[in-house]
Amino acid sequence: MLSLSIVSFVLASNILFTYAAGAKIAAGYFPGWLTLDAVTPILGGTNVSWEKYTKLTYAFALTTEDPSQLSLDLSAEAFLPTFVEEAHNNNVAASLSIGGWTGSEFWSTAVGSSENRTTFVKTITDLVSKYDLDGVDFDWLYPNRQGLGCNIVNENDTANFLEFLKELRSDSVGSRLNLSAAVSITPFNGPDGNPSSDVSEFANYLDYITLVNYDIWGSWSSAVGPNAPLNDSCAAAADQQGSAVSGVKQWSDAGFPVNQIVLGVPTYGHSFSVSASDAFVNDSTTVLAAYPLFNTSVFPSGDSWDITSGTIDACGNSENNGGDWDFWAIVNAGLYDEDGECASGTLCRFDDCSKTSYIYLEDQQVMISFDDPQSWTAKGEFISDEGLAGFAVWQVGGDHNDLLLDAIRTGAGF
Repeated sequence: MLSLSIVSFVLASNILFTYAAGAKIAAGYFPGWLTLDAVTPILGGTNVSWEKYTKLTYAFALTTEDPSQLSLDLSAEAFLPTFVEEAHNNNVAASLSIGGWTGSEFWSTAVGSSENRTTFVKTITDLVSKYDLDGVDFDWLYPNRQGLGCNIVNENDTANFLEFLKELRSDSVGSRLNLSAAVSITPFNGPDGNPSSDVSEFANYLDYITLVNYDIWGSWSSAVGPNAPLNDSCAAAADQQGSAVSGVKQWSDAGFPVNQIVLGVPTYGHSFSVSASDAFVNDSTTVLAAYPLFNTSVFPSGDSWDITSGTIDACGNSENNGGDWDFWAIVNAGLYDEDGECASGTLCRFDDCSKTSYIYLEDQQVMISFDDPQSWTAKGEFISDEGLAGFAVWQVGGDHNDLLLDAIRTGAGF
């Protein structure tokens, strides 16, 4: 077992990377596809504060039908060596994430048989060796559960995943890697399709899991709700869809150690089409309502990084506007000021239960649910109070002048 009690390990570049005993993890995801457009400067450090992270993860390597192949076609493979070099130059561990929302179609296949698992282990260790990686992150949120819509699903997915991890750890290369997994707020599904009651053995082979506590509410929901609620036990029963609090409890109750759980935090929020008659409390023109209804047939556009209507997903289906707003875009639009607070003239509400901010653009009849620095400070305090391993930012380019990053680091006690 490689646990957080380990004080240090050697990076692929032979730089000694140190986790002081009990020190927290400050991780972040770097989406490789950002290097395909005008935001490439963030790779060179202009917008990445390397000194504030212990580990960065390049996303994503996509699974394929052939377990001997992983694809980096959508994530600028040519930039991966530069990413690793920059990380090592800054004494930051460099990891690669496998899967993701659009890249998990063949995860079940890759680990579905003894032969495939052995092949997949070699595929991963060869890739690690080729790029001098220090770790691998497994972004398969839904073993034995459908995600994108065309993912292969098998009732033995969770058991097969565990067998794969065992084999990877027994490999000479795999044994030294920092291994993590991005997971749903509920434990991996068992053969019956329900969350497993015992996932304790995974802790013997994973250094930590990242609780993906976002996309809890969105265009698929019944009302406007918090994208990434810290807590929802204080909300009405119908509005309790899951949160960081309930997610940590469910994994802990299923036997996964709290000090090996990292809290995933998003730099973006979701937007909804909300009429003025639903957006406000009673006859108010300034007090925004909680959990208002929205027009499910209208899909507002988000910022310039958003998915646009007509985009074809990995299953071949046409998508609607994603409606996502990164925090930098909220500031750049003048909705928040440079200090990370609601700007004068913006209709805002802060939900103290979920620690979520809301903005209403009355002229567009659009409501945005997102995390701001106050949200991230609260999540940092939760990490500290509950003894979690740290945080993982999705994604490093979505912040504005480190307002979110600094807030969670302060709250967590870095």
